[in-house]
Amino acid sequence: MAFARSVVSTMITLASASLGLVAALAWNEAIKATIKKVLGEGDSLAGLYTYAILATVIAIVVLLALARVAARLAGDALISREAEG
Repeated sequence: MAFARSVVSTMITLASASLGLVAALAWNEAIKATIKKVLGEGDSLAGLYTYAILATVIAIVVLLALARVAARLAGDALISREAEG
Protein backbone atom coordinates (compact mmCIF):
# COMPACT_ATOMS: atom_id res chain seq x y z
CA MET A 1 0.00 0.00 0.00
CA ALA A 2 2.89 2.37 0.71
CA PHE A 3 4.22 1.80 -2.80
CA ALA A 4 0.81 2.65 -4.31
CA ARG A 5 0.68 5.84 -2.25
CA SER A 6 4.14 6.78 -3.44
CA VAL A 7 3.20 6.17 -7.08
CA VAL A 8 0.01 8.22 -6.80
CA SER A 9 1.86 11.00 -5.00
CA THR A 10 4.44 11.09 -7.79
CA MET A 11 1.67 11.10 -10.42
CA ILE A 12 -0.06 14.01 -8.70
CA THR A 13 3.18 15.98 -8.55
CA LEU A 14 4.00 15.35 -12.21
CA ALA A 15 0.43 15.96 -13.39
CA SER A 16 0.18 19.18 -11.42
CA ALA A 17 3.36 20.53 -12.93
CA SER A 18 2.77 19.40 -16.50
CA LEU A 19 -0.95 20.15 -16.73
CA GLY A 20 -0.46 23.51 -15.07
CA LEU A 21 2.29 24.33 -17.54
CA VAL A 22 0.16 23.32 -20.54
CA ALA A 23 -2.75 25.45 -19.31
CA ALA A 24 -0.45 28.40 -18.59
CA LEU A 25 1.16 28.18 -22.03
CA ALA A 26 -2.24 27.97 -23.70
CA TRP A 27 -3.41 31.11 -21.89
CA ASN A 28 -0.11 32.82 -22.69
CA GLU A 29 -0.61 32.19 -26.42
CA ALA A 30 -4.22 33.40 -26.25
CA ILE A 31 -3.21 36.59 -24.45
CA LYS A 32 -0.35 37.28 -26.87
CA ALA A 33 -2.72 36.79 -29.80
CA THR A 34 -5.21 39.17 -28.16
CA ILE A 35 -2.53 41.84 -27.90
CA LYS A 36 -1.65 41.35 -31.57
CA LYS A 37 -5.36 41.54 -32.49
CA VAL A 38 -5.72 44.80 -30.57
CA LEU A 39 -2.73 46.14 -32.44
CA GLY A 40 -4.37 45.08 -35.71
CA GLU A 41 -1.96 42.30 -36.61
CA GLY A 42 -3.75 39.15 -35.45
CA ASP A 43 -6.20 36.60 -36.73
CA SER A 44 -9.22 34.98 -35.08
CA LEU A 45 -8.87 34.29 -31.37
CA ALA A 46 -11.64 31.71 -30.98
CA GLY A 47 -9.40 28.69 -31.48
CA LEU A 48 -6.76 29.87 -29.04
CA TYR A 49 -9.23 30.63 -26.29
CA THR A 50 -11.04 27.34 -26.88
CA TYR A 51 -7.71 25.52 -26.51
CA ALA A 52 -6.84 27.46 -23.36
CA ILE A 53 -10.20 26.72 -21.75
CA LEU A 54 -10.01 23.05 -22.72
CA ALA A 55 -6.47 22.70 -21.34
CA THR A 56 -7.60 24.25 -18.06
CA VAL A 57 -10.68 22.03 -17.75
CA ILE A 58 -8.65 18.88 -18.52
CA ALA A 59 -6.07 19.87 -15.90
CA ILE A 60 -8.77 20.36 -13.27
CA VAL A 61 -10.53 17.06 -14.08
CA VAL A 62 -7.32 15.02 -14.02
CA LEU A 63 -6.11 16.59 -10.79
CA LEU A 64 -9.47 15.98 -9.09
CA ALA A 65 -9.41 12.34 -10.19
CA LEU A 66 -5.87 11.91 -8.85
CA ALA A 67 -6.86 13.59 -5.58
CA ARG A 68 -9.77 11.15 -5.25
CA VAL A 69 -7.40 8.19 -5.77
CA ALA A 70 -4.94 9.60 -3.24
CA ALA A 71 -7.73 10.10 -0.70
CA ARG A 72 -8.94 6.51 -1.15
CA LEU A 73 -5.42 5.17 -0.73
CA ALA A 74 -5.01 7.23 2.41
CA GLY A 75 -8.34 5.93 3.70
CA ASP A 76 -9.77 9.41 3.92
CA ALA A 77 -12.98 10.63 2.36
CA LEU A 78 -11.59 14.05 1.50
CA ILE A 79 -13.42 14.16 -1.78
CA SER A 80 -16.59 12.11 -1.57
CA ARG A 81 -19.35 11.67 -4.10
CA GLU A 82 -21.88 12.91 -1.54
CA ALA A 83 -20.06 16.23 -1.30
CA GLU A 84 -20.20 16.67 -5.07
CA GLY A 85 -23.91 16.94 -5.08
